[in-house]
Amino acid sequence: SSKAITLCFLGIGAAFFCIVCAAAGVSGYLLSVLIICYIFLILLWLLTGYFIERGRLLRLERVIRELPEKYLLGEVIPTPSGMLERRYFQIMREISRSSVEVAERTRREAEDYRDYVESWVHEIKTPLTACSLILANGGDARKLKLQLSRANDLTESVLWYARLRTAERDTKIKEFSASEVIDAAVKGQMEPLIAAGIRVETAGDFKVCSDFKSVDFMIRQLLINCAKYAPGGRVAVKAQNGVISVIDDGRGIPAHEIPRVTERGFTGASSAGGTGMGLYLVKELCDKLGITLKIESDPGKYTKVSLAFNSLTKP
Repeated sequence: SSKAITLCFLGIGAAFFCIVCAAAGVSGYLLSVLIICYIFLILLWLLTGYFIERGRLLRLERVIRELPEKYLLGEVIPTPSGMLERRYFQIMREISRSSVEVAERTRREAEDYRDYVESWVHEIKTPLTACSLILANGGDARKLKLQLSRANDLTESVLWYARLRTAERDTKIKEFSASEVIDAAVKGQMEPLIAAGIRVETAGDFKVCSDFKSVDFMIRQLLINCAKYAPGGRVAVKAQNGVISVIDDGRGIPAHEIPRVTERGFTGASSAGGTGMGLYLVKELCDKLGITLKIESDPGKYTKVSLAFNSLTKP
């Protein structure tokens, strides 16, 4: 320790002092008194330092015991006086603040996930209850398939929400055609689209490098919104110049709501129900895949959602 090194130098200094005094002819009695006084001062210094450090440690232990969250210790301990201790203290405080930020972010994510799961549980009760009623009344196969499709969409949404933290690890980038992923998405949402009386038109194509499953999921989420907000209308899904656009002629989105429609849980004043997570998941996946999301709307006329692929595309 630093005190042991100090004591070594003090001992060397004392020995050198004794040699000098003996060479100068200082009497043995006076030299003995000086040595005793020197040792007494050193012991007093050690004892005083012990009690000061013991008091500081006791205060620190009391703070630790009373602290509800131990990772907050770096924010509440007193600043030390020594230069080296202050530097260690600054390093520890930086680490503590980083830990606090991580802990707070994790806590918020856990709360958000819990809130979403609670709303998802309430939402999925609707198609499950509908399935029970359909079966109790003879079991119309078409209606049953529609409710099962809705339950499947809700289940996929919660799974994709859980995957957002590990999206980079689960992503598989490959080249595919835009028309291929559009056809897969339309086919996957055929039941709710037919039930809503929507006619779907697809046009265009280009080659794109991205994650097929993520793009398929995003387009299906956009088609789910079309089924909710544009029943009986037409939906055009176009692929051109590296952009996939989904355009419907439904009720549209008020201008003041467009900046908020991608927020987690936002449903809007004219919501047709749901968890408000569809466009949020689309926006999060776009950010992770480097896709630019653009939303345009004219209330009462149309809504257009575009996915612009910034990676290399081929016509």
